[in-house]
Amino acid sequence: IIAWCIMTNHVHLIFRSVKGQHPSLLLGDFKRFTSKALVKAIENNPRESRREFLLEQFKKAAAKSSNVKEHQFWRHDNKPIELWSNKVIWEKISYIHNNPVEAGLVYRAEDYVYSSAADYADEKGLLEDVVVFRYYG
Repeated sequence: IIAWCIMTNHVHLIFRSVKGQHPSLLLGDFKRFTSKALVKAIENNPRESRREFLLEQFKKAAAKSSNVKEHQFWRHDNKPIELWSNKVIWEKISYIHNNPVEAGLVYRAEDYVYSSAADYADEKGLLEDVVVFRYYG
Protein backbone atom coordinates (compact mmCIF):
# COMPACT_ATOMS: atom_id res chain seq x y z
CA ILE A 1 0.00 0.00 0.00
CA ILE A 2 1.41 3.33 -1.06
CA ALA A 3 -1.41 5.64 0.05
CA TRP A 4 -4.97 5.33 1.38
CA CYS A 5 -7.83 7.37 2.76
CA ILE A 6 -11.20 6.25 4.11
CA MET A 7 -13.93 8.87 3.79
CA THR A 8 -17.55 8.60 4.96
CA ASN A 9 -18.83 7.30 1.63
CA HIS A 10 -15.80 6.22 -0.37
CA VAL A 11 -12.24 4.91 -0.12
CA HIS A 12 -9.10 5.93 -1.98
CA LEU A 13 -6.32 3.39 -2.33
CA ILE A 14 -3.01 3.49 -4.17
CA PHE A 15 -1.26 0.15 -4.21
CA ARG A 16 1.33 -1.70 -6.20
CA SER A 17 0.92 -5.27 -7.28
CA VAL A 18 3.83 -7.56 -6.47
CA LYS A 19 4.81 -11.01 -7.68
CA GLY A 20 2.92 -10.54 -10.95
CA GLN A 21 -0.52 -10.51 -9.33
CA HIS A 22 -3.10 -8.71 -11.43
CA PRO A 23 -4.36 -5.56 -9.62
CA SER A 24 -8.01 -6.46 -10.26
CA LEU A 25 -7.55 -9.75 -8.38
CA LEU A 26 -6.00 -7.89 -5.44
CA LEU A 27 -8.86 -5.40 -5.44
CA GLY A 28 -11.39 -8.25 -5.48
CA ASP A 29 -9.65 -9.91 -2.52
CA PHE A 30 -9.60 -6.60 -0.66
CA LYS A 31 -13.32 -6.03 -1.24
CA ARG A 32 -14.24 -9.60 -0.22
CA PHE A 33 -12.18 -9.53 2.96
CA THR A 34 -13.25 -6.05 4.07
CA SER A 35 -16.94 -6.56 3.29
CA LYS A 36 -17.09 -9.74 5.37
CA ALA A 37 -15.18 -8.14 8.24
CA LEU A 38 -17.30 -4.97 8.22
CA VAL A 39 -20.64 -6.80 8.03
CA LYS A 40 -19.53 -9.04 10.90
CA ALA A 41 -18.46 -5.99 12.93
CA ILE A 42 -21.85 -4.36 12.35
CA GLU A 43 -23.71 -7.57 13.24
CA ASN A 44 -21.74 -8.05 16.46
CA ASN A 45 -21.74 -4.47 17.73
CA PRO A 46 -24.63 -3.95 20.15
CA ARG A 47 -23.92 -0.20 20.21
CA GLU A 48 -24.46 0.19 16.45
CA SER A 49 -27.80 2.00 16.39
CA ARG A 50 -28.19 1.57 12.61
CA ARG A 51 -27.43 -2.15 12.58
CA GLU A 52 -30.81 -3.38 11.30
CA PHE A 53 -31.06 -0.60 8.72
CA LEU A 54 -27.54 -1.19 7.38
CA LEU A 55 -27.87 -4.97 7.20
CA GLU A 56 -31.23 -4.64 5.44
CA GLN A 57 -29.70 -2.28 2.87
CA PHE A 58 -26.83 -4.70 2.26
CA LYS A 59 -29.32 -7.57 1.81
CA LYS A 60 -31.41 -5.56 -0.67
CA ALA A 61 -28.29 -4.75 -2.67
CA ALA A 62 -27.26 -8.42 -2.65
CA ALA A 63 -30.68 -9.45 -3.97
CA LYS A 64 -30.02 -7.27 -7.04
CA SER A 65 -26.56 -8.77 -7.60
CA SER A 66 -25.78 -11.91 -9.52
CA ASN A 67 -22.62 -12.81 -7.61
CA VAL A 68 -23.38 -11.88 -3.98
CA LYS A 69 -25.43 -14.15 -1.76
CA GLU A 70 -26.07 -12.36 1.54
CA HIS A 71 -24.71 -8.84 1.91
CA GLN A 72 -23.54 -6.44 -0.81
CA PHE A 73 -21.25 -3.96 0.95
CA TRP A 74 -19.14 -2.55 -1.89
CA ARG A 75 -20.46 -1.30 -5.19
CA HIS A 76 -19.36 -3.35 -8.17
CA ASP A 77 -18.04 -0.36 -10.04
CA ASN A 78 -14.86 1.38 -9.05
CA LYS A 79 -12.64 3.86 -10.78
CA PRO A 80 -9.20 2.33 -11.12
CA ILE A 81 -6.59 4.54 -12.70
CA GLU A 82 -3.23 3.27 -13.86
CA LEU A 83 -0.57 5.64 -12.58
CA TRP A 84 2.09 5.88 -15.24
CA SER A 85 4.61 8.42 -13.93
CA ASN A 86 6.10 9.55 -10.65
CA LYS A 87 4.55 12.99 -11.10
CA VAL A 88 1.04 11.53 -11.55
CA ILE A 89 1.52 9.21 -8.57
CA TRP A 90 2.49 12.19 -6.40
CA GLU A 91 -0.49 14.22 -7.65
CA LYS A 92 -2.90 11.40 -6.73
CA ILE A 93 -1.31 10.90 -3.30
CA SER A 94 -1.68 14.62 -2.58
CA TYR A 95 -5.27 14.58 -3.83
CA ILE A 96 -6.40 11.69 -1.64
CA HIS A 97 -4.60 13.02 1.45
CA ASN A 98 -6.31 16.38 1.00
CA ASN A 99 -9.80 14.83 0.73
CA PRO A 100 -10.52 15.19 4.49
CA VAL A 101 -9.23 18.78 4.44
CA GLU A 102 -11.47 19.67 1.50
CA ALA A 103 -14.40 18.00 3.28
CA GLY A 104 -13.77 20.18 6.34
CA LEU A 105 -12.99 17.24 8.62
CA VAL A 106 -9.49 18.45 9.58
CA TYR A 107 -7.26 21.45 8.99
CA ARG A 108 -4.15 19.43 8.19
CA ALA A 109 -4.18 16.20 6.18
CA GLU A 110 -1.88 14.42 8.64
CA ASP A 111 -4.41 14.98 11.45
CA TYR A 112 -6.95 12.72 9.74
CA VAL A 113 -6.57 9.30 11.39
CA TYR A 114 -8.07 7.24 8.57
CA SER A 115 -5.45 7.93 5.93
CA SER A 116 -1.77 7.52 5.25
CA ALA A 117 -1.13 11.28 5.39
CA ALA A 118 0.58 10.95 8.78
CA ASP A 119 3.06 8.49 7.27
CA TYR A 120 3.92 11.10 4.64
CA ALA A 121 4.45 13.71 7.38
CA ASP A 122 7.04 11.41 9.02
CA GLU A 123 4.60 10.47 11.77
CA LYS A 124 3.24 7.04 12.71
CA GLY A 125 0.09 6.23 10.78
CA LEU A 126 -2.66 3.76 11.59
CA LEU A 127 -1.46 0.93 9.30
CA GLU A 128 1.79 -1.00 9.26
CA ASP A 129 3.94 -1.36 6.15
CA VAL A 130 2.79 1.69 4.18
CA VAL A 131 5.42 2.29 1.52
CA VAL A 132 5.98 6.04 1.54
CA PHE A 133 6.51 7.30 -2.02
CA ARG A 134 8.95 10.20 -2.34
CA TYR A 135 8.87 12.45 -5.39
CA TYR A 136 11.49 15.10 -5.98
CA GLY A 137 10.26 16.50 -9.27
